[in-house]
Amino acid sequence: MESVLSGLSEQVAAARAAGHRLVIRGGGTRLFYGDPLPEDDSCAWLDMSTYRGIVDYEPAELVLTARAGTPLAEVEAVLDGAGQMLAFEPPRFGPGDTLGGCMATALAGPRRMAAGPVSDYILGTRLMRADGEVMRFGGEVMKNVAGYDVSRLLVGSMGVLGPLVEVSLKVVPRPRSEITLALALDEAEALRSCTRWRSRPMPVSATAWLPDGSGGRLNVRLSGNESAVHAGAAEIGGELLEPEKADAFWLSLRDQAHGFFRQRPLWRVMLPPGAPPLGSGRELHEWQGCLRWLGGTHDPAALRAKVRELGGWASLYHRDGALAASPAFHPLAPAVMRVQRRLKQQLDPGGLFNPRRLYPEF
Repeated sequence: MESVLSGLSEQVAAARAAGHRLVIRGGGTRLFYGDPLPEDDSCAWLDMSTYRGIVDYEPAELVLTARAGTPLAEVEAVLDGAGQMLAFEPPRFGPGDTLGGCMATALAGPRRMAAGPVSDYILGTRLMRADGEVMRFGGEVMKNVAGYDVSRLLVGSMGVLGPLVEVSLKVVPRPRSEITLALALDEAEALRSCTRWRSRPMPVSATAWLPDGSGGRLNVRLSGNESAVHAGAAEIGGELLEPEKADAFWLSLRDQAHGFFRQRPLWRVMLPPGAPPLGSGRELHEWQGCLRWLGGTHDPAALRAKVRELGGWASLYHRDGALAASPAFHPLAPAVMRVQRRLKQQLDPGGLFNPRRLYPEF
C-alpha cells in the first residue's frame, strides 16, 4: 500500500505544480452532497479508493484504524464479527461507499441522537497536504489529545482541507436488547413527547415521525440492557413492532431508501431540542425532532431565515433544476467563516482540493 500512497502523493504534487485542481473521490456514492462539481475541465479526479484496508483492529480496546479507501461494508463486516458497530450508524449509499467518504461528509443515521456525532468517535487521522506530504493528527486512544481537535475538524470538511488518508475510530458494542414502539401522534404531540423523554433516563436510541392520513405516526427505538429497555417501553407505551418490521424500517431511514427520500428538492434541517413545527409542508422528523427532512420547493433565503430564528440551519440535500444554482449549505456567520478561511489557508493555501464543494468562497 505504500506504493499506492506514493502514487497519490505524486499526483497531488504534480497537480499543484501544474496549477490544476483536484476533486477527491472514493466510491463516488456521495458526490450528490454539497455544491456541484465544476463542469469544466479544470479539475482532475484524485481516486482514494485504491488506498484501502484495515490497518489495525483491537476489539478489546474498541479501536479500529483503516485506510480512507476501505469500503464501509468491509469495516462493518469486521466489526459485526466481534459484536461491535459504528455508533453513529452512517448511511450506506452503495457498495462503493468508503470510510473516507463517511468521514468527509459526516452523515449519521437514526442512532446519532443517542450516540452523538461522527466527530465524537474520531481518535486520529492522517491527512495529505497540497504538497503531497502526509500529516498525522491525534492517535489511537482517547487520552491522546495531541492534535485531536484538528482530527475532529476534518470530519464533515467535504475534502476542502485535503484528502483523508487514514482514520482511527472508537467503536462500540452492539446493544444487548432492542425494541421498537409505534404511537399514533400528530406532529405537535410527537415533538412534545420527544422533549419529555429527553429529560427521562430512558434508553431511546432513535425516533422517527411521519405524517399519515390520521395525523402521524411516531416510531421509537429503545436499545440497551433488557431491564432498561422494558422499563422504558412501559413508560412510553404504544404498539410493539415485530423485530423484522422494525429492522426494515430503521434500515430504510439509515440508508435513505425510504420513499420520503425520493422527493426533489429535499432539505436537511437541523434544529435545537424542543423547536416547534416548521409548518412548511410534509416533513420527516428524526433525532427527537432535531433533524427534519423537508420535501418540496422552498425559497432558500426564506427557509434559512426561518430556521435561523429557531437556532438551526438548513442544507439543500438533494437539488433539482429550479435550485441548481443555490448553495447547498447554510451560510456561516462572518466570525466562523474567518476561522474556516484561516484553516483552509494553513492546510490548502492554493485551493487545490475540492473547489466550492463546501462553500462558494472555497
